[in-house]
Amino acid sequence: MFAVSAMVALAGCSAAYVVRAGYEEAKILWRREPMARVLARGDLDADVRRKLETVLAARTFAMEIGLDVDGSFGSLSYSDREANVFVVTAAKRSALEQYTWWFPIVGSVPYKGFFDPQQASAEAAALEARGYDTYVRTAAAFSTLGWFADPLLRHLLRYDEEFLVDLVLHEVYHNTFYLRGQAAFNESLATFVGHRGAIAFFRAHPERAHPAGEDDLAARANATWDDARRFGAFVSRLATLLRGVYADAADPAQTLAARDTLFAQARAEYRALPFANGGFPSFVAEPLNNAVLLYYLLYGTDLDLFETIYHARGDDLGAAIAFIQAAAKTAPSDPFGAVRRAFEEHRGTIAAGATAAAME
Repeated sequence: MFAVSAMVALAGCSAAYVVRAGYEEAKILWRREPMARVLARGDLDADVRRKLETVLAARTFAMEIGLDVDGSFGSLSYSDREANVFVVTAAKRSALEQYTWWFPIVGSVPYKGFFDPQQASAEAAALEARGYDTYVRTAAAFSTLGWFADPLLRHLLRYDEEFLVDLVLHEVYHNTFYLRGQAAFNESLATFVGHRGAIAFFRAHPERAHPAGEDDLAARANATWDDARRFGAFVSRLATLLRGVYADAADPAQTLAARDTLFAQARAEYRALPFANGGFPSFVAEPLNNAVLLYYLLYGTDLDLFETIYHARGDDLGAAIAFIQAAAKTAPSDPFGAVRRAFEEHRGTIAAGATAAAME
């Protein structure tokens, strides 16, 4: 999942990129059908019906907690491909420093999306030739930041309802709040909103938390969030160690050897982590480099900070989101630092307010 204004942001790219991306985005939008019309079909598969109803309920829930839903996820797009978007990320090989692309509206971002896998591979190959680490992945969904009414892509119906609710809340949050040029903050905060929102949704809708043959989805969503936080803390520790390796670098060959040793140790440590809901198996299943690690950090930075604020605000998701957003706006060039400083400054007031609310 990633956020990019799919049409406006393309103005800074080549004509071929713009034409191809515009064509693919137009196809997705052209093939939309309102979910209400889909649900009106008498022969609709029962599993599909339940998932679409859950997506619509998640949209309503998003509005109830103050997210800007607009027309997003009110329709289903009959995309003819399982993977629609291919995302390229890159980083220096000798430093944990992302390569960025600049686009109008969204500013500098550490990824570039393609609708054509060959174009994505060509971009990665060109960056590799220039000495960068690269990572090409598919994205389950993307946000146009409210420029269009983003539909649910049909292939996403193969996922369970916990994933779908998380996805809807994550992507809709990008419509609600977006700091230009701060991709890691935007994505990590959306990760918090998606996971915490999914837990709250299933607790508020127990009738949707127990589909036939499934575990309690509220409990599963909570376990998935625990895993995300555990993994985020793990990759953050790894990043700190790796920065130390690069800071002490003398000989390039020795530095890369030390990096490989650290990566091997990290894989072993990962296997020992007590994940409750499967964890992130791709971490040990694919080659590891700086671009891959920075991708994980993009979605997993300071998740425990957001969780701490959530509890300090009396487990009120809307209040936690409002506090984080207000703090981030005070220093948009350093939103993580701004949120940490605001939390430390108001820690006593926040805790007292949460206690008073719990006693009412």
